[in-house]
Amino acid sequence: MDQLRALRYFSKVVQLGSFTQAAAEFSVPPSSLSRRVADLEKHLGADLLKRSTRSVQVTEIGEIYFQQIQDVLRLLAHSDETVRSYQAKPMGQLRITSLVGFGEQRLLPALEDFKAQYPDVVLDVRLSDELTSLSRDDVDLAIRGGYAPNERVQAIRLMSNEFIPVAAPAYLAEMGVPQSVLELQEHKGIYFRTPRGPTPWLCQVDGEWRDVSAPAVAISNNGAWLAEQAVRGRGIMMAPRWALAAYIDRGELLELSFDTTLSVNQNPELAIHLIYQKQRYLVPKIKAAVDFLVERFR
Repeated sequence: MDQLRALRYFSKVVQLGSFTQAAAEFSVPPSSLSRRVADLEKHLGADLLKRSTRSVQVTEIGEIYFQQIQDVLRLLAHSDETVRSYQAKPMGQLRITSLVGFGEQRLLPALEDFKAQYPDVVLDVRLSDELTSLSRDDVDLAIRGGYAPNERVQAIRLMSNEFIPVAAPAYLAEMGVPQSVLELQEHKGIYFRTPRGPTPWLCQVDGEWRDVSAPAVAISNNGAWLAEQAVRGRGIMMAPRWALAAYIDRGELLELSFDTTLSVNQNPELAIHLIYQKQRYLVPKIKAAVDFLVERFR
């Protein structure tokens, strides 16, 4: 027996004094509604209503039962309204994971504006360069660098993640400006450490990929510290253009240009991707965050 539905039917019959009118309120046949109320009486072992061909009257115990269940029905109605509001309005905890560098430089400042628009969303942000599984790690949104993952997820390209070589003016004045990618092996290298190891310097020579990495003078997974080492003239560094833009604008680092394209990966489609489970896009908080981040970074 669906006791909750039976309670609602019984309550409406008492309020309207009619099975027919109560059935019309719920858009069900009167016989179906009457049967539900009868099942409730059988379950309770008591007659709640006195039936006649012309009217319906509530019994003494039925009146007591009617009064007691009103608080329950009001609470359920309020809970239903809360759930409907939750579905219509972005709210609740939003779990986001992001690359450390992108998170610190781009995501966290953007989320300040997102929070201003959606104050009922509680942000739970984790910055890590480790790969994340949305289902395993209980994450709503993930921001990754590289290429779109081979998962059953939606991956939206937010922006390019092109790596470029840079060096400080002081370093180039002392060590000279390399004229070709092959000369890089005679310089000093500053490398970002990913979960798979330091990023190499790769290029295509005569149709084949070659590693032209310089001897390392600094390796870390802290991009800000590595950039500081480059600014101090310790060596040549490769990092995403978006991460180096401010240093280049200030003249602290200069971009190096070569006839042959330099890369840290053999895949030319490096990008920053926003990843989420397709079926969860309709959840208001996730839809709001996806739409906001795509508009901000695209």
